[in-house]
Amino acid sequence: MDYREARVYLENAAKYGSVLGLDNMRELLRRLGNPQDDLKFIHISGTNGKGSVLAYLSTVLKESGYRVGRYISPTLFSYRERIQVNEEYIEKEALARLTTRIAKAVERMQEEGKTHPTVFEIETALGFLYFREKACDLVVLETGLGGLEDATNVVKTTVMEVITSISMDHMGILGNTLAEIAANKAGIIKPQTAVVSVRQHPEAMEVIETVCRREECRLFVADTGQASAIRYGWETQSFHYKEYENLKISLGGAYQIENAALAVEAVRTLNKLGYSIMEEQLRRGLEKTRWRGRFTVLSKEPVFIIDGAHNRDAAKTLRKSLELYFTNRRLFYIMGVFKDKEYQEIVKITVPLSEHGITIETPGNDRALPAEELLKEVKKYQPSSEKAESIAEAVKKSLKMADKEDVILAFGSLSFLGEVTKALDTVRSTDI
Repeated sequence: MDYREARVYLENAAKYGSVLGLDNMRELLRRLGNPQDDLKFIHISGTNGKGSVLAYLSTVLKESGYRVGRYISPTLFSYRERIQVNEEYIEKEALARLTTRIAKAVERMQEEGKTHPTVFEIETALGFLYFREKACDLVVLETGLGGLEDATNVVKTTVMEVITSISMDHMGILGNTLAEIAANKAGIIKPQTAVVSVRQHPEAMEVIETVCRREECRLFVADTGQASAIRYGWETQSFHYKEYENLKISLGGAYQIENAALAVEAVRTLNKLGYSIMEEQLRRGLEKTRWRGRFTVLSKEPVFIIDGAHNRDAAKTLRKSLELYFTNRRLFYIMGVFKDKEYQEIVKITVPLSEHGITIETPGNDRALPAEELLKEVKKYQPSSEKAESIAEAVKKSLKMADKEDVILAFGSLSFLGEVTKALDTVRSTDI
């Protein structure tokens, strides 16, 4: 296959849906020579903050001289964004070549009557092959859904698990209580490894502590109560944490203090495990970290922000950030969500802050909530809201309504934020 053909193959594989369980993933990897067994992993699960913590750790490790693989999902701007080494996307040639190899293995599986792997399983295998080829020192690996039965959980050579804030998300799939969801997320924990977690809700914390005792793991807890001298800002922020003073980060959002503190605790743990990360490398890595789609400011007059707040807790932290940074400034929003999310709660938390809003249907996904249905919900809190037929239309309308001192927020599903960014660039380049 060439790159175009590989992309078509991967897009066609999406029809096999999302299936939890590890048997098929193990079979595929066995046929590919189990590349994951030749790598070392930092495995990240949780509900909110996985991507940001992954970005902090990856950048700090890169600044410390390590060759670092990143595996992330979903992506915003490029398909190749999901597989990176030292922040460089997988090359088109490598993607095509490795996809061809995987396709041959899949074909043999089907000939033997085995189940066709899902696209996430294929992409995960692709990442493992590429990271081995690039001789990565560490791979920072983000779970796709949950943890216990997520395709990434085939790895056995984890050096450290990191668990971000756990909240109610994907109920009915991962569990219907916080304890059940926490048990699923904690399913990535391997025997006698180091585990780093934020200070969780007591119900979730108890589950993590129980699993760590059972697996004979050392548990290190990042407690934002130990963060001090916090200076918030939508462009730069700083804080003290334990022995480190005046750590600076460039990611916006009040919640990034917790994510950064968790990353610092993970770095402290890596040093205890024998890795070498100097204080200056930690500071440089934190400040250099970029993570588009998480309270990312795209322009300043008006302030235009994209944020992937897609569940109740993320909506609460988004609201806190807006109230903290933009008191007494008018807010206009563009919102799109998946129908299997708690969109009623997200709307209830965020929409009352707004002057006016526009709902859209996230494109190209069967899980998308129709704009009209979302509009009915938001009108309960902001009657002036309207729907748009496209993302480009929503961006144009919001820019026409907002003055220079106002704030525009595009939020909800991460899946449409890349299109928002492209639409904003197009609108500005044509001066509409």
